[in-house]
Amino acid sequence: MGKLTVLLFMIMFFIGTDTFIISPLIPTLQELFGIPTQYSGWMVGSYALGYAIFALIAGPLSDGWDRKKVMFYGMIAFSISTILCGFATGFWSMILFRFLAGISAAFTSPQVWASIPVLFPASKNAKVSGIVMAGLASAQAFGIPIGGLLASTHWSYPFYVIGLFFLVVSIFIHYTLPSMKPVQSQTTKLSIFKRYIPLLTSRMARRSLLGHFLFNSGFMAAFAFIGKWMTDRFELSVDQVGYAILFLGVGNLVGSFGGAYVIQKFNRFNTLVAGFLLAIVCFIIVPFLPSVAAFDVVYFFIFLNMGIAYPLIMGLLTSLNPAIRGTISSLGNSVMYAATTIGSGIAGVIYATFNGFTGVSIFAALCFAGALFYFISSGILTKQSEMKTKLAS
Repeated sequence: MGKLTVLLFMIMFFIGTDTFIISPLIPTLQELFGIPTQYSGWMVGSYALGYAIFALIAGPLSDGWDRKKVMFYGMIAFSISTILCGFATGFWSMILFRFLAGISAAFTSPQVWASIPVLFPASKNAKVSGIVMAGLASAQAFGIPIGGLLASTHWSYPFYVIGLFFLVVSIFIHYTLPSMKPVQSQTTKLSIFKRYIPLLTSRMARRSLLGHFLFNSGFMAAFAFIGKWMTDRFELSVDQVGYAILFLGVGNLVGSFGGAYVIQKFNRFNTLVAGFLLAIVCFIIVPFLPSVAAFDVVYFFIFLNMGIAYPLIMGLLTSLNPAIRGTISSLGNSVMYAATTIGSGIAGVIYATFNGFTGVSIFAALCFAGALFYFISSGILTKQSEMKTKLAS
């Protein structure tokens, strides 16, 4: 089980690095391609858009296929599309290659979350989910600074290096992961889009997914423009931005590893409510901080909350119905990346309109407040067993 955990961790680490690498590169690519600020967020959004659209198809398909094969071929496609980003000659070619990378990720990342309940006993799921989430956190803590350091030599180097590592990981997927054949049930015999009906007709599921959308819209809107704001406000270079984000990633890492303990200690409801309220306060005050050090300290708690909340939310969603874990996981990820697309796009307009990060941070705080409302009102934090029975019927 140790080898499988490490492999899933590494998959999410490299996917996370690829997902977030554009953030510190935005000022460089904006100048290189001559892109106005209000459109620069689409270099993040195009990846998220490809993911959001195709995850809706990939999830139900994967419930009828061997998850190992889906993950393997998805990683190979991810490698090729990421390497192509390094050959982008302008804004639109970068948009295209990031879109293709997002499509590849849509067939890969959800399989990780859907595989955890299959590969590990139920008693280990929370711990493994936290470690897997730590892969994303480690990408922010170490992958992005490394990418920033590579980009200081040439902006294309991070895409080449990450793409090659994807190929290496795909080899380990082929030789390490066991085959994961589909669980046949009446639900998996339904057509692709009919598998979403039990979710879309449930008030609890709809409200939970809306909360998930707002949560990610707020977080990614602010995250997409951290690099831009730090460059404008503190005049940092791309590698200095990467080092600053290193500390934030550590917060996410701490939250990911400690999340299971926190949830066990304070329960799901109290953990989510307290974390979201703390994040809202942090978003409100962060634009007014006088130094990079003060910014990192306050934003650390936002990332800490993300490390705890994300696996908690995904765990709640993916356990709703064992027969369609791939569908639920992909829908949850599709919602997340749709939120990333919309959030980063709106953030670019807000940043340009109000000439700074204040409007973006207020937008993020409002999104977190809305997310908290919908998670509480959905009842998913306190009535998970009832939801599971309802969806399975």
